[in-house]
Amino acid sequence: MERIASFQINHLTLFPGLYVSRRDEKGGQVVTTFDLRITAPNREPVIDVPALHTIEHLGATFLRNHAKKGDVVYFGPMGCRTGCYLLLFGDWTAEEAFPLVDEMCEFIVHFEGDIPGAKPEECGNYSEQNLNMAKFYIARYQQELRQNKRFVYPD
Repeated sequence: MERIASFQINHLTLFPGLYVSRRDEKGGQVVTTFDLRITAPNREPVIDVPALHTIEHLGATFLRNHAKKGDVVYFGPMGCRTGCYLLLFGDWTAEEAFPLVDEMCEFIVHFEGDIPGAKPEECGNYSEQNLNMAKFYIARYQQELRQNKRFVYPD
């Protein structure tokens, strides 16, 4: 069986960043998948589930209400809990996606109030949320991204 592309990235040298994970094309339409790597895999703790769940709810809410919402296919957590995937219609670069991701981070860091979609009739695990920790992880990620602009996977 062929190893999928994301398993071919050396996670021992991977740091927080915004990476193009893959581009897929079908019927003339391109979808770009971004790896929003929030923590350094295998070197620091993974994101706790309640914080990651809140990041998912807030990130998806922001992206699906943004002026570029027509470009958004999906936003959600990685199974390993070290980041999230963002899928956008079109052939995007990380540099082009950076302003959108940065705006999303600002939205999460400054969010106050009830977490969208966190009611029993809206979510299958509505009570497992942590806004303060979501803000912590995203503020740290945003600062790291702005300072280092890691847009290319390490060799």
